[in-house]
Amino acid sequence: MPRSFEPGSKLCNAVIMETIYEHAGGHDVLRHFIDIFYGSVLVDPLLQPLFGEGRPDHVDHLTAFEAESFGGPDDFTRDLGFAHLIDVHRGLKITEQQRQRFIELYLAAADTAGLPHDPAFREALRSHVEFGSQVAMQNSHAETDDQLHPLREVPKWTWSGG
Repeated sequence: MPRSFEPGSKLCNAVIMETIYEHAGGHDVLRHFIDIFYGSVLVDPLLQPLFGEGRPDHVDHLTAFEAESFGGPDDFTRDLGFAHLIDVHRGLKITEQQRQRFIELYLAAADTAGLPHDPAFREALRSHVEFGSQVAMQNSHAETDDQLHPLREVPKWTWSGG
C-alpha cells in the first residue's frame, strides 16, 4: 500500500524512503531515549568522570545531534555547529574501555526507551554510535587540529530499512 509523502522522507526511484529519524518515532521519542541514556552515564562509575555532574542542556544538544544525523531537522548545525562537538570532547582522553561502556549504555537505553527492534534499525543505531564514539575518542586525545578526526559536519546516517 503506498504511503503519503512525509517531510524528511527521501525519494528513491519514485519510492518514499523513511528516514531513521522517522522510523525511531521522531523528536520526542529520541529525546526520551537520550534522557534515559544521559541519566545512565551520569551514574556510571566509568563514564561519570567524563560527564561530571551533567549539564542541563546536554540532553537537548545530543537529541538535536542524533535527530539531524538520522535525517531529522538540522537544528544542531544551525544552533551549535560541529565545532561545538569538537570542543566539548577535546582533552577528555576517552579510553577504549569508556568508549565501549558508552556504546553498551547507549544500546541499553534504546531498549529501555522502546526504540524499534528491527535488525536494520538496530544495525543503523549500533554503527552510528560505534562511529561517533570513535570520532569522539580520537578528538579527545588531539593536541593539535591536525590530530582531530577529519569529520567537520554532522554525519548523515543511512540505513537499509525504511
